[in-house]
Amino acid sequence: MTRLSNDPAAFADEALEGFAAAHPRRVRQVPGGVVRATRTAPGQVAVVVGGGSGHYPAFSGLVGQGLAHGAAVGNVFASPSAHQVRQVARAAESGGGVLLAYGNYAGDVLHFGQAASQLTADGIPTRTLGVTDDMSSASPAEAHKRRGVAGDLVVFKTAAAAAEAGQPLDEVTRIAELANARTRSFGVAFSGCTLPGADHPLFSVPEGRMAVGLGIHGEPGMGERPVPTADEAAELLVATVLGELPEGVASPHGQRAAVILNGLGSVKYEELFVVYRRVAQLLSDAGVEAVDPEVGELVTSFDMAGVSLTLCWLTDELEPLWTAPADAPAYRKGTVEAAELFVPDLPLPAETADDTVPPATDASREAARTVLRALRVLKDTVGVHAEELGRIDAVAGDGDHGIGMTRGSTGAYEAAAQAEALGAGAETLLHRAADAWADRAGGTSGALWGAMLRALGTALGNTERPTAPVVAEGVAQAAADVMELGKAEVGDKTMVDVLIPFSYALTAATESGQPLATAWDTAAHSASAAAEATAGLLPRMGRARPHAEKSLGTPDAGAHSLALIVRAVHGVFAPTLETH
Repeated sequence: MTRLSNDPAAFADEALEGFAAAHPRRVRQVPGGVVRATRTAPGQVAVVVGGGSGHYPAFSGLVGQGLAHGAAVGNVFASPSAHQVRQVARAAESGGGVLLAYGNYAGDVLHFGQAASQLTADGIPTRTLGVTDDMSSASPAEAHKRRGVAGDLVVFKTAAAAAEAGQPLDEVTRIAELANARTRSFGVAFSGCTLPGADHPLFSVPEGRMAVGLGIHGEPGMGERPVPTADEAAELLVATVLGELPEGVASPHGQRAAVILNGLGSVKYEELFVVYRRVAQLLSDAGVEAVDPEVGELVTSFDMAGVSLTLCWLTDELEPLWTAPADAPAYRKGTVEAAELFVPDLPLPAETADDTVPPATDASREAARTVLRALRVLKDTVGVHAEELGRIDAVAGDGDHGIGMTRGSTGAYEAAAQAEALGAGAETLLHRAADAWADRAGGTSGALWGAMLRALGTALGNTERPTAPVVAEGVAQAAADVMELGKAEVGDKTMVDVLIPFSYALTAATESGQPLATAWDTAAHSASAAAEATAGLLPRMGRARPHAEKSLGTPDAGAHSLALIVRAVHGVFAPTLETH
């Protein structure tokens, strides 16, 4: 378990601060993550990687010469926000454009995609690539839905080496795509991991059993088997990975492959070497030549006791990129001529709140004060239920929902309080709360809650006293934006299964002439019923999708938290907003 921590919600920030302090000659901390401490050649493509904390040495430990130029670091098991990614990319780029590379998880796809669009619009050409090497998370026919696990390293390494060699952005992207298409991973685990501050692991494996096909976010395996010997584990891993060859590889015989035997956190190096002894024999018997094999902890999941095998089937183009020298805090290969340290002319500006707000009427400022009270109730409600939300999320997901909601709601309330003190109207207050939520929480949930608050703020405006129909219109737009952004529909077992019934009920009640407090109460009952009903659904989106059956009988964590929140804030609006 994670024994040494302070505030669990601050764990990722404190870990990053300590990491940067420990490696000042290789990385420097910037808002959102870390970048190389050494100077990058002008015009070189910047490869910026990233994802949630809890996977060291991924992602921050892979920043250095010959490897990544920067890493955007999110909360525990949660993607960094688009704002974080954008800040790191700006600090890392040197005129050649940016490749954003990450594991193929919903939150990462959302935030890195948004960051890429914003960077490109600002004149920095940017491409994205989600790594999809985990064989257990989707069938070959749906390979685009697969997760990124230890294969991240091969894709990051080859792309970065191509960038170091002076290849242009389109070529670096093509090489990353080629490496991804030729990489496969499969893993097993003997116990789950425990998040900071938690007193039990995200999943457990019965004594004498082994989970097969696990993820790196504490997700349970796809099945179970008896605990094998080291040789039997090696045979399972090799047989599975060799059982699915990429397009263009007709047979393993005569092939050269980058090989990674990855420890997920608690399996010790000597154990890994015992397993690799047999892996090497089996690959040799199959006619596969292992090129610069890596054995050790490369992509972890806190203290998970597990191991995974990755093969990237090399081409004449990929092999020299895989074997090229690199010097990062957690990954070194060959000899790298040390570049001079880069000291920015001016430090990056500190993240400070804007001390001005757009004009607002007295009516809108009064509404903003009511919204602030609602955000306070929201934050307090999340605080009371954070542990429960994490427990629900851990049934088939990664158990981080409580931590993410705590960070997001706290950030939103603090930003809203600052805006209210400056005399902000309802729109400005909610927009600043939205940005803070998305930035502090990261992950899919952070992006969606940011979108909801922003849509509601736009509807309320900074001028008029909001009426009940206007509030309902804002909630309806929030629901539409969430569906557009997250691509979920009713029945997918997500927060949409609560948001849509709540919106429909609120609209119907306000159109019938009910005051806001009464209409909200009616809609909140619909939300509670809809949240309970998600227990009977199979997830079709997000990290719980590969473990659909495990979630039967348990409500969706995002749906449950939304229902708790709309129930808790009932009545807060009545004193200020118009009743009709």
